[in-house]
Parts: sequence; structure tokens; C-alpha cells
Amino acid sequence: MTRFTAVERALRTAAPHDFLPVLRQALATHYSVVDVELLMADYALTILQPVTTLPYTRRPVPVHGTRPGHAFAWQQPCTETQGTHTVVHLPVSVRGDRLGILTVTLDPEHLDEAAQQELLDVAQVLGHEIAVGERDTDLYLQARRANRLTLAAEMQWQLLPGRTCVRPEYTIGAQLEPAYAIYGDNFDWSTTAHDLTLTVTNGMGEGIEAALLTNLAINALRNARRAGLSLTDQAYLADQAVYGQHQGAQHLSVLLLRFDLATGATEIVDAGSPRMWRLRDGRAEPVELEAQLPLGMFEDTHYTAEQHHTRPGDRLVFVSDGVYDVASPAGERYSERALARALTSTRLLPASHVPRAVLHELTGHRGPVDAADDAMVVCLDWRGRPLAPGSGETPPA
Repeated sequence: MTRFTAVERALRTAAPHDFLPVLRQALATHYSVVDVELLMADYALTILQPVTTLPYTRRPVPVHGTRPGHAFAWQQPCTETQGTHTVVHLPVSVRGDRLGILTVTLDPEHLDEAAQQELLDVAQVLGHEIAVGERDTDLYLQARRANRLTLAAEMQWQLLPGRTCVRPEYTIGAQLEPAYAIYGDNFDWSTTAHDLTLTVTNGMGEGIEAALLTNLAINALRNARRAGLSLTDQAYLADQAVYGQHQGAQHLSVLLLRFDLATGATEIVDAGSPRMWRLRDGRAEPVELEAQLPLGMFEDTHYTAEQHHTRPGDRLVFVSDGVYDVASPAGERYSERALARALTSTRLLPASHVPRAVLHELTGHRGPVDAADDAMVVCLDWRGRPLAPGSGETPPA
């Protein structure tokens, strides 16, 4: 049994609340590590909080301007020297979804290239174990909280699939603000061997009512999707579920998209949607869609799908009304021109960074005033799947 296998086995057999002490012991035994710390990213992605005996006994670490923050932001190991020891900050993530940082301290003589790669692999195993272990313990969810979540925000965060997803064909990055008091905005995705389904929701109302409405719609869409129904039938059945519950008194806007991983063929149902932008060849512009009725507005609404094509290299960005409706202290609305400028200026950032960067600019526009609505930004970088040699197929323009 290799030392990596021994540590991996120790993690897999540990109780979820004991991952950190078990990992400390295993790394000390097999890698001569003298200290181990686990930092979890908070909901706003601005600080990294130590997982210790709650309530917290140590101060959080800012993401901006620190070595652990650099490792977290760029998902690369970051090494520094502290006295006679070497400290390595290792990203903890699950399929691109950034959870936090594992920090290990050891003598330099025990850190060669092979050991660093194995420790990086250990951090990834830890990420997967945390993702599974959160079904049985609140420890890691509690460690993410810099403040108390509102009940509506609690419901919304539990509904999300993650904030980043990385596959060879695409990368998704998403963020909601205000992170600790969101209402009804939401996003969801699911992938198969052949396609990606992405849902972006602009919720109606505030507080618990908004969260309940979004929960109903998202679960209705998931139920229809998991039954193998078409995109239009998913919208139809979710519409019926919302209308059946609220009789038209409440409704919500949803944008449903399905991408063919091999060709980039994109099917879109715009049900009073959040807005969609495309960054292609360095130019950002809104994508005009055929707006249909929001979900739940009327009984027996039928939806149709539009056909588009997403090219390798395209960046698609989806924003909710909470972005467009933000006003400066002088009452000036955040314009399409400002958003286009923000999307262009962030074109070199990875998709996981874009939502946070755009929302940060939005905060600067709003000034010190508290947000009147929640805001959502979802970024999709499309790479597509190379055609098989000799297939004879030509991708559409």
C-alpha cells in the first residue's frame, strides 16, 4: 500500500465530522507533516474560514492578497516559507467547484515534486469526501458562514448544484448576491454524455415566498428533466405546477437551455427570462430571444424552443433583473453599456471569476446603499467537443 493510498483510505473510512483530525494523523504518519489546517470559502467568496471547534477560534483569511487566497482563486498550489518550515496551500474542490484550501506545514526535506503532487491529490479526495459528508454533518456548512443566513438564503443555497462546474467541453461559474440574504434568483445545471441542460431563474417577490416559489419551479423542472422530457415539456409542466399552486398570483421568469456537447447546437426556451449576453471575438452583445410568458402566469401555456449555435470560444453570460435594476446614489441605472464594458474587461478571466468580478463592479456602482434586490450572474465558457477525424461533419457557422 502506497502512502497516498493509506491517507485516502483513512479519509474514506473516517466519520464526516472527523475528517480533519484523521487527516492530521495520517499526513503526520505518512508525509511527516507537522500541521494541517482546512479553510472553507464563505458564501460570498471573499474569505476563507478555519474549520475548528465551533464557534470559530481563529480569524478568517481574506481571499484577496493572501497566499491561501491566491491558491483558492487560481486553483493552483501555493508555497511559502515560515521559519524553518515550508507551508503549502492546496485547493480543495470537486469537479471545479471551489470549496476551500488545505494548508499543510512540513520540513522542506520532505517536500519533493512527487510529495507535492500526492498532497494535491489528497486535497481533491478531501473535497469529494466533504461533498458526500455534508449529508451527515453541518460542520463544513457552518464553517462557510461569516454571518447568519436568512431562512430564504438557506433554502436557496441548498437548492444549488454548486458554483462552478468544469468539463472538457465547458466551464460554468455562477454567483448570487447578497450571499447571505438572497431571495428567489437561482441557477441549475445537469449534464449527460451528450448534452448540458442549464436553467437560469429570476425569482419573483422577497423572502420566504420568493424562495418557496423558486423551490417549486426548480424541482418541477428537475422532475420533468429526469423523466426524459423535452425542453419545451419541462417548461410546460413547471408552468402547470406553479399555476396549480398559485393560480396566477405568482410567477417567475426562467431561461432554459440545452447544449449539444458534440456540435454546439443550442435549444433555448425563453419564459420571461433573465437576459443572455454573448462574448464572441472580443465583442459583448445581448442575445435577442423570443420572450414567452413566465412560468405560472396563465393556465395551459405552451412553449416553443428556438434553435441557436454556440461556437467554441464563445462566452455566454446570464444576468438577472437585480443587475439591471441597480441604481447609483444619484439614481442612475446600471446600463447595458456598462454591463458590456464589464463583460469585455473580464474577458481574460476564467469563467469562475467572472460573476464575482461583475458583481463587484455592480457594488461599486450602487455605492454604500444596501441592495434592493438579489442579483445573479452565470458565466458559461464553451469549448465544445472536437469532431472525430474523418467524420466528414462540418460545424455550423
